[in-house]
Amino acid sequence: MAKAGRLAAGVRRPGRAVIVTDSNVDLLYSDKLAASLREAGFDAVKFVFPAGEKSKNASTLLSLLNFMAESRLTRIDTVFALGGGVVGDLAGLAASLYMRGVGLVQLPTTLLAAVDSSVGGKTAVDLPAGKNLMGAFYQPDLVICDTDTLGTLPEAEFSNGCAEVIKYGFIRDAAILNMLGNRPVDEIISRCVAIKRDIVTADEHDRGERQLLNFGHTFGHAIETCSGYTIPHGSAVAAGMVIMTTAAIKKGLCDAGSLGLLKSALRACGLSVEVHYTYAELFDTILSDKKRSSDRIKLVIPRRVGLCELIEVSLNEAREFLRLGLGGT
Repeated sequence: MAKAGRLAAGVRRPGRAVIVTDSNVDLLYSDKLAASLREAGFDAVKFVFPAGEKSKNASTLLSLLNFMAESRLTRIDTVFALGGGVVGDLAGLAASLYMRGVGLVQLPTTLLAAVDSSVGGKTAVDLPAGKNLMGAFYQPDLVICDTDTLGTLPEAEFSNGCAEVIKYGFIRDAAILNMLGNRPVDEIISRCVAIKRDIVTADEHDRGERQLLNFGHTFGHAIETCSGYTIPHGSAVAAGMVIMTTAAIKKGLCDAGSLGLLKSALRACGLSVEVHYTYAELFDTILSDKKRSSDRIKLVIPRRVGLCELIEVSLNEAREFLRLGLGGT
């Protein structure tokens, strides 16, 4: 964190800097970041909101935009998103909207944000109907990943990030599953970011290959929404991957051994995959999913560990995948 100001000054003209963070991360790192920015010539101010997915909404977004206006930000100024995925998504969307776009630096402090949400330019807030329904593509000028911040993560939050790491293993690189617990975390992050970089470079606006990154997310987002966001993103995605893999095997689309490998990797990371909602409850939420197009929706189907495939199905077919994945026959 001590180098953040110098690194940012290499890509952004020092001016007003708005540090956006949540109430948990604020106590740990915002003063260190502010000091580093001021040393590099930035005039730093801070916006703090209550930690948690429930703050990722239009009301918090509007409060942040008003704060940016009251702080007299101009187009040459910069937003610094310090925190996990909620902070990065919210701050990134605000940066894209304010004056039609100001500078953005992402500083992920969770494993999930480091390997996934801080990379690729997706920004969003949730609406009552579902997750990430108000958003924009907006690439950061810089991502600074200080892996020392992961040392203060609660064990459950680190596990949530592992769900996204396992996702990368399933969609592109089976060797990643063997890296968990055996390799330094910076090496794991580097490998995951490289995979996402390559996919996003080929399909920045999520119209094709990039949608492979949604493995486990269609059903996972439904679980999150049904829980009122009391189930964290990583745990929900873990359950979503198991649902989809179970259904794919029952339909003869996936190698039968994949489910055991997936469950073993998730258990090793302390991730529960229990689902306490009916397929009717979950499917009603899926109808608001942004991946739906009219009466069809795209699903990511695992063929084997390291290879997933994107298919478009009818809503009735998606309902059948969900029913089978939850244990139906």
